[in-house]
Amino acid sequence: MSGQYAQRKSKAVGALVWGVLLLAAAVAILAVVTKQSVSQGVAPGITQLVATVGSVIALAGGLRGLLSWWHECRAPACAPTSAGIDTAKDILAGLVAEQWREETVLRSLGDPEPMPLPWRATGRRELVDHPEIIAKGAVAFPGLPMHIRDMASGFRALPCRRLVILGGPGTGKTTLAVQLVLELLRTREPGERVPVLVSAARWDERAHPRMQDWLASFLAMDYPALRADALGPGIPEALAARGELLPVIDGLDELPEHARTDMLRALNRSMCENDQLILTCRTEQFAESVDELGDVLTAAAVIEPQPIDAVAAAGYLAACLPPVPRPAWSEVLESLRTGAAPALAQVTSTSLGLWLVRVTYIATRADPAPLLAYGRGSAAELHDHLCDELIPALVSTRPPANGTAQPFRPQHAWTPEQVDRWLTYLCRELSASEADTRDLAWWHLARYTRNWPVRWWSGIAVGAVACVVYTVLGGTPAVGAASGVLVMLVIVLATGSWFRETPGHVDFHLRRGLFNLVRVLPAGILVGALGAGIGWLTATPFQGPEIGMKAATEVGLLSGIGFVVVQGLIRWVERPATDASARSPRSTWRADRNLTAIRIGSGLAVGVIGAFIAWGFKFNPVASLVGGLVGLLFGLMLGSHHAWLAYNLTVPRLATRGSLPLRAMDFLDDAHRLGLLRTEGPYYQFRHVELQQHLARELAEKKSRHREPVPLS
Repeated sequence: MSGQYAQRKSKAVGALVWGVLLLAAAVAILAVVTKQSVSQGVAPGITQLVATVGSVIALAGGLRGLLSWWHECRAPACAPTSAGIDTAKDILAGLVAEQWREETVLRSLGDPEPMPLPWRATGRRELVDHPEIIAKGAVAFPGLPMHIRDMASGFRALPCRRLVILGGPGTGKTTLAVQLVLELLRTREPGERVPVLVSAARWDERAHPRMQDWLASFLAMDYPALRADALGPGIPEALAARGELLPVIDGLDELPEHARTDMLRALNRSMCENDQLILTCRTEQFAESVDELGDVLTAAAVIEPQPIDAVAAAGYLAACLPPVPRPAWSEVLESLRTGAAPALAQVTSTSLGLWLVRVTYIATRADPAPLLAYGRGSAAELHDHLCDELIPALVSTRPPANGTAQPFRPQHAWTPEQVDRWLTYLCRELSASEADTRDLAWWHLARYTRNWPVRWWSGIAVGAVACVVYTVLGGTPAVGAASGVLVMLVIVLATGSWFRETPGHVDFHLRRGLFNLVRVLPAGILVGALGAGIGWLTATPFQGPEIGMKAATEVGLLSGIGFVVVQGLIRWVERPATDASARSPRSTWRADRNLTAIRIGSGLAVGVIGAFIAWGFKFNPVASLVGGLVGLLFGLMLGSHHAWLAYNLTVPRLATRGSLPLRAMDFLDDAHRLGLLRTEGPYYQFRHVELQQHLARELAEKKSRHREPVPLS
């Protein structure tokens, strides 16, 4: 309940602060703007009236929200009943089972049975807690092929019921986690905890230092049925706080290094004696995090996969086939069992290789004859062949989801040729990178092509619009053309750094914001003094000292206040989206987009200030409009994080060349859903390094063939 109240309080206080700021701005502008005649002052008077009324409404809304929060805090809280908790657990168990059963069917995880991948306790002692704390001397995972029922029983036999599933790329960590969730739900006893699978990338330790608070927020967001009035108040919070959940946290390795370490530290700090947990991570990343933390996950058993023998692999493939398969399959399976196809045996000794065979030949019902031909050759050639067939197989067998988003199905329709071409392009750019050949960042797309044509065309387009608008609204063509050229040059010169900048995010931290506002006050005073001087010097020679003093006051106050507000706002909200704070590529993309919106709003504020200055000088409306456009342009130039703008300027050019689609982020997300890419913090990576290496080799071979001289006839 405390987390929910804290969020409501934060929202109410934010509304109150913005209401006060809006009201203060309206009052300040009303104080400095002189009264005009009826013919000249109707529009500004209405504008100020609307601004004042709007600010008062915002202030009242903030006060109302704050008073409502205060009243709820003073009122006695209604605790959930035991019956409500039990009913909520049953509802949650049904929702989780329904969610992951559908995905299990889609991915064929249990059809007809799980892969016969042996798991055993890891031999790396530095990754595991004291053995007597974990299992009291019992060997729960001996390293033999185990059915999922045996895995669930072994997990329940652990005193603390904490398990870490390690392994390399493609070894079936997520598959095992999903299967464990479903088996634990199927055999769940009354009163037993409900397993819920959630991605590690969704936990922000800064917003939710305790695992229980994060789980409560996750339940409230992903399972809204738990917030039904019939169950009583605070059900998600109660389930998490009372230890009624078994969190299955998948993909710790998809977080940046420091975030992984912070999560392990938060887990150890927030788990009580009877808290349960299942965690998946790649072995190398888990070892790095344990080494950096200087501690292991308390009381957790750690298991790793073992190679699959040829007989077990053949039995699994035979079980996946129809009762009467093609005749060629009998020869393939017999060769696999007897060792007559050593390359096939080597490839299918891992869950990745076994999965590749099933996806490319069984799921697509293709003729398996090539498996026999390649299986008697080298494992490398067979692996390359399977990688060639992987993209067409995944695209054809995983159609786009209809309606709600599903974790393992794309949102859009792409052809296999498109996916192959675009992934190959990304692979080429990663191979050419001198810094990192694994991490693919969406803001790096702006660095994959020359930016000066984009900057020039953007400058020409915006300059032409500015010229036309100024001329049509009553300005002279010569001045309009000059303004257009000036705008064009500003854009060309000022946007050069955008294509090298990293993403930022908005951080409305009130105390830090006030500190930044105070820091910018001296500069604001100087700007105000400069504006006052310009106003005096501009107005006095033409309208006399009295009007000059008035102009100095207006221009000085508006310039100083505008500078402080706009610059202070940008310094307040703009923060770099570091690897430790970035949870996913899409989250950093949205965060930089939101920062751009704030920057545009600041520019519009500058434009309004410029319009008031022009109105105070009794300029024509065109001057006010130009002031607004200049202010908007100024707002776009502020700050040091323009990655989203650079991305949107670059992607259309890449799309015209066929390198990427116009919806590049949608494609990257779908490639992740298809299982071709993975995420690690703000970066995408090829989920299987073997596929990236395969595409790189194919690209190199194509270039080599292209460079070969054509023989003369």
